[in-house]
Amino acid sequence: MPSSYQAPNRKSEGKTKTMSQSTDTNTSSDVATVQKVLDQKGGSVFSIRPQDTLGDAVKVLKERGIGALLVTDANGALQGILSERDIVRKLAETPGQTLPQQVSDVMTTKVQTCTPDEPMVSVLRRMTEGRFRHMPIADESGLIGMVTIGDLVNYRLTELEHEALQLKQLIVG
Repeated sequence: MPSSYQAPNRKSEGKTKTMSQSTDTNTSSDVATVQKVLDQKGGSVFSIRPQDTLGDAVKVLKERGIGALLVTDANGALQGILSERDIVRKLAETPGQTLPQQVSDVMTTKVQTCTPDEPMVSVLRRMTEGRFRHMPIADESGLIGMVTIGDLVNYRLTELEHEALQLKQLIVG
């Protein structure tokens, strides 16, 4: 009569166990970089000028279905970032007088950026600690894209789903 299966425990010896996820793989610097997310998402950069109005910005945000715009000068250099949250706060401060105001009066000027080779986990950590959801990506040539916290989470969830399917195939097949 065949013996029944018994799951390995701490005292088990012999077989090397493998796992798709561990603390090391979830926090390792070399697992996934911002470039991997950018490769999937694309490098579209939507921007506005500091002298444009918040009304102009709201139109672009709506038309593009995005939550933030980079604020750049005529040469494309980053001057700031304007998010839906910035606009809503200004609406609360100046009801009925907000949309004609200039972007430069409302934008966030201390913008954190990341590089394409930066580990996703460090970008997620900075976004979470700083309580912001959009981060421009820049390299030596200038702005090359923007990631959102949703982009990063979605990339990781897709990785986990892929790993789960691979494990399922190993177990079943």
